[in-house]
Amino acid sequence: MILRTLPEQQRGASSVGVILLIFALIVGVKLLLAILPAQISDYQLTKLLTHELQEANANKVSAKKFIDTVNNQLAINSNYDMQAEDIFTFTNKRAGELAIHKQYAKTSHFFANVDIVNRFDSDIVVDDKAR
Repeated sequence: MILRTLPEQQRGASSVGVILLIFALIVGVKLLLAILPAQISDYQLTKLLTHELQEANANKVSAKKFIDTVNNQLAINSNYDMQAEDIFTFTNKRAGELAIHKQYAKTSHFFANVDIVNRFDSDIVVDDKAR
């Protein structure tokens, strides 16, 4: 009778370990694909609002005209399904000193009946040095 000796330490991963690793990678990639587009979209929206706010303050444009300009720009970009009134509110409405507070949420489907809600909330104020 031949006795086989077991190695003192196991090497490699077990099949359960490999399956768990694959599952974790799939969930991680799925999360990344659900969250990253909303973050990139918010970054682009913030850049757009900051630029338009700088232009409006430099030209001493009214709040109503600023909203119309932002709505036109959002329509041109066509990747935003919201209106300017849904995205921000004014913290200062004086012409030449416009300031806004951006607050909105973007929902992304994750799986089954689970959604990921990204909430964006920040103030956009143009400083005098930027003009």
